[in-house]
Amino acid sequence: MSADFAAMSTWLLIDGFNLAYRCFFAIPELTRSDGFPTNALHGWVKTIWKLEDQEKADGILVFFDLGGAQDRLELLPDYKANREEMPDALSQQIPVIKEITRMMGLGGIEIDGVESDDLLAAQAVAMAKEGHTVKIVSTDKDFAQTVGGNITMLMPPPTANPRLGWRTMDEAGVEAKFGVTPDKIADYLALVGDTADNIPGVQGVGPKTAAKWLNAYGDLEGVLAAAAEIKPDRFREKLAADAERLRVNLQLTTFNPDLPVQPSVKPPVDGPALVAKLRELEMKGATTEAEKRYGAQQGELF
Repeated sequence: MSADFAAMSTWLLIDGFNLAYRCFFAIPELTRSDGFPTNALHGWVKTIWKLEDQEKADGILVFFDLGGAQDRLELLPDYKANREEMPDALSQQIPVIKEITRMMGLGGIEIDGVESDDLLAAQAVAMAKEGHTVKIVSTDKDFAQTVGGNITMLMPPPTANPRLGWRTMDEAGVEAKFGVTPDKIADYLALVGDTADNIPGVQGVGPKTAAKWLNAYGDLEGVLAAAAEIKPDRFREKLAADAERLRVNLQLTTFNPDLPVQPSVKPPVDGPALVAKLRELEMKGATTEAEKRYGAQQGELF
């Protein structure tokens, strides 16, 4: 892996679908003249440029899902079964988002049958171990378990208060938000459940109770071992009855750090192709900005 990275460099690892969904819903009903949707594309390009200007990272990798979570489905057949299908208007834009991403000089990583979250987490941990600074661009709370040392989360402005801007969450931020340190996040999610992934926790156990238990007993196994003395005592029987299911939950909520790290060769920026694509999509503002950024004048393209 070392050959792919500059020494002690800074990398942004982007949760692709997480960002694409955000861009899609932030700019509704924007289309090309023939009706092809472009709202997510507009948001995507603007966001990437914002991150490049703000973070000055040495490289950016984008992770996408190709489908498949067989290992987790074997543990919980209803894993993510509550999720709605991707809106068709967004689905149409995903291939173009990937194409534009390559033209912008960003590396893309996706593997059929492996969840992109696992790929991203494994990449982040491996890069951090080599001394690189890693910022995970996502709002997915699961990534809080990877935070620490050289890894932080970079979260977009909240929709309700965009003036807050992009926010960095470090170890102290994780503890302030969840009440536990990053190494306890997977255990925390096992106890409270994760509605986004359709993982049921202990009925009636909320964030404060889960955090209190974990801080008192260390981890999920410690909580289960202390079930007979847990307070409030109404949870004692529930914990004993749910013990094996909660252990399965922990497997579901824990990232696989042993996945092979993917080559992260940074593709060259293809300014002329990007400008041509943006013009084809009738994204006038983005086309003008791309010409400024990559030095591609209209006369050079044809």
